[in-house]
Amino acid sequence: MNPIVEPESPEDIDAIYQLNVAAFDGRTEEAELVDALRRDGDLLLSLVAHHDGVVVGHVAFSRVVIDAADGLVGGVALAPVGVDPRFQREGVGSVLIETGIALLSDESVLLVVGDPAYYTRFGFSVAAGERYPSFYSGPYFMALVVGDPAVGPIGPVTYAEAFELVN
Repeated sequence: MNPIVEPESPEDIDAIYQLNVAAFDGRTEEAELVDALRRDGDLLLSLVAHHDGVVVGHVAFSRVVIDAADGLVGGVALAPVGVDPRFQREGVGSVLIETGIALLSDESVLLVVGDPAYYTRFGFSVAAGERYPSFYSGPYFMALVVGDPAVGPIGPVTYAEAFELVN
């Protein structure tokens, strides 16, 4: 499948909510997270994948704050990524993530919580994640440092308030 990936439009918002509920087995927390990030102005990038005019995938990227040695620095959280169950395992999630990473190439650090076997293929690393202590620290917390890791910011991370919906 070759979905069309583009930034969300106002017409996509209801479909994004329903898609995330379906993708997360009926849970509403991830769908509510996206709505809260959007409402609070913390949604940095929201991409949808369309197939035959229907939203079949979605990924959200939001701003985080890194308390680095030389002050507060912005970073990005990837969450959530959801794909319509009928289209899972067809590369929709991968193309959404790859497109988002490419569009955010000017950012210094991207963070994600998820399965390392999946997210390491995009360059995320558990070892790199250890440099960014957060509520989510642990074996599923990963970072992708864009550019030279030796000069990138390091420090504790604060997520947008909306993430309290999924804690």
